[in-house]
Amino acid sequence: MNARLAILLSGGGSTYANLVEAIADGRLAAEIAVVISSRRAVQGVQRANDHGHPVFVTRDPAEIARLLATHEASHVAMCGWTRYWDPPPQWQGKVVNIHPSLLPSFGGRGFYGHHVHAAVLAQGCKLSGCTAHLVQGDYDTGPILAQEAVPVYPHDTVESLADRVQALERAIYPGVVQALVSNRIREQDGRYWIED
Repeated sequence: MNARLAILLSGGGSTYANLVEAIADGRLAAEIAVVISSRRAVQGVQRANDHGHPVFVTRDPAEIARLLATHEASHVAMCGWTRYWDPPPQWQGKVVNIHPSLLPSFGGRGFYGHHVHAAVLAQGCKLSGCTAHLVQGDYDTGPILAQEAVPVYPHDTVESLADRVQALERAIYPGVVQALVSNRIREQDGRYWIED
């Protein structure tokens, strides 16, 4: 039986669309149980409607928990969710996020989307990338599961760097979500990894 995956999003839903594609082509053994958006007038809501997935708009933690239970979700993938949500105890270890930097650098409140890439360029960093992590505690502080890096070029703009980082996100996130739903996340002495 496939995992029942809930999606949390706040924007265009491109990361959600990537997971839908991974499900369709067999890279991710899951079904979308519910889509929850923190904002009503975003493309992600329209994408959910187009795919025929149940979609709700809320920022309330109690309502999020209720929707997850009502739709019998087994795991949660954050797909550009920009609101603070520390999963309650029953969801610890079952919620994953993809962040557009090499955490712990350029994470935390206010660091999302183009804000991250602008900060990377402003600091003169030579590498950037993305990080998949479990969600717990403060913004972007959960255990790191996977990271990939890209070079930062002297001629880069926010847009060009974002394009390369987003390509990495599309490449690694379905595999990390698959590892989560297939119980291949391992931990020892506070360090986490994905079992092959």
